[in-house]
Amino acid sequence: MITRIRQAISGVAPPETDREAAERFNREMARREAKNFYWGFISLPHEQRMAIYALYNYGRILDDEADDSALPDLPGRLKPYRERVARAVRGEYADDDPIMRILAEATARYQIPERELAMLVDGVEMDNDRKRYADWEDLRGYCYLVASVVGRMCVRIFGFTDPVALERADDLGLALQLTNILRDVTEDVRLGRIYLPQDELALFGIDENALIAGDPGPSWEAFVGHQAERARALYASGYEVLKYIPRRPAACVRTMAGIYEGILSKIARDPWLPLHERAALAPTEKLRVMVKSWLSSA
Repeated sequence: MITRIRQAISGVAPPETDREAAERFNREMARREAKNFYWGFISLPHEQRMAIYALYNYGRILDDEADDSALPDLPGRLKPYRERVARAVRGEYADDDPIMRILAEATARYQIPERELAMLVDGVEMDNDRKRYADWEDLRGYCYLVASVVGRMCVRIFGFTDPVALERADDLGLALQLTNILRDVTEDVRLGRIYLPQDELALFGIDENALIAGDPGPSWEAFVGHQAERARALYASGYEVLKYIPRRPAACVRTMAGIYEGILSKIARDPWLPLHERAALAPTEKLRVMVKSWLSSA
């Protein structure tokens, strides 16, 4: 330690260990990619923060695989990720795989089941052949795999006092994913996907071709209002997870969910916004959410 301090004072950087390099990689990737979630991550203690970075980055690269429509055979491209997860759970990882290095440690320290990590791959793989969802229960199954399961793994990292925390994490994951769906509707349409219940589109008289053209008609406002109410109910249930996790992780969850709730509010006020631009909070708005979350969790 004394040597490292002297090197820092003299301006000579100490050599970086493999573990430090892996941490730096995950931290920088999360900061670059998690433009909303990162505001919550920074409230966590170091080891939990590193675990969450690695978990987020793992999910991010899976999403990128699914969104790369120029490459065929998504199941084949995801197979190596399944193998990497299986090895990581056994404590094995390649020296040049910084995400799995940190995730391998996290799975052991926080007892993250291999099944939950694999279920996230299952959800992403659904994008290979599922472009439409018949009803909310159908869509809910997809959202559970790509979002609720992530919430469960986060709660395992945070620590919890009652298993009901996992169920509340399920609801919060659904709320966040439904917000994502409303925010990204135009981007998803470009990829040939409509993550909206087909029966509810029909109920509100919204023609799919009109939605694809960006002009779903006057009933779009009522349709978005219906989805926003569903999301708000899920947020209300999901926030109950705060009762069962420690204070600093609670600040993280309040921040992440609060930012997404802010995005939902913007969409609810202007349902046409996602058809023209990506709804987002300004940095000052995110900062207010973060400060309020920290104060609420103090």
